[in-house]
Amino acid sequence: MICVSLFMQYALNLKPCILCHLQRFCVVLLFCISFVAFIQKGYSLRAYRIFLTGALISSVLGISFSSRQLYLQSLPADLVPSCVPDLDYLLSTLPILDVVLIAIQGDGNCAEVLWTFLGISIPGWTFIGFIIVSSYLIVAFIFSNQIHSRFSSR
Repeated sequence: MICVSLFMQYALNLKPCILCHLQRFCVVLLFCISFVAFIQKGYSLRAYRIFLTGALISSVLGISFSSRQLYLQSLPADLVPSCVPDLDYLLSTLPILDVVLIAIQGDGNCAEVLWTFLGISIPGWTFIGFIIVSSYLIVAFIFSNQIHSRFSSR
């Protein structure tokens, strides 16, 4: 997902909005948690479940950010919130908590549909990706005892 977003940003010159950056953060966090869990050897069932929970939290945050952006994209033009300056400017002028609150709310830039594939916009595809990952993580958590015992016995 990150490779696709970087391709869209640099090859297709699509400028990411604040909610896009938050969705990217969730993907990177999900990757980092998964990578640490992957390289760990012989950890306990409790640690395995903690990794699954952390990954699920990251994925659910991604779902919430992408659904917020989909909501903003579905608004009629007269109800779209006003645009704010770009993220670099906000980070240099405002406290980080204010920037986070602005980012979570989204702005007019987030309501703009820049690209679609099969009639689905970019946040729609990230929403689908996060739903798939979340579904896998929930199943893995439900069967965590069996999965952990299978791989820890090797």
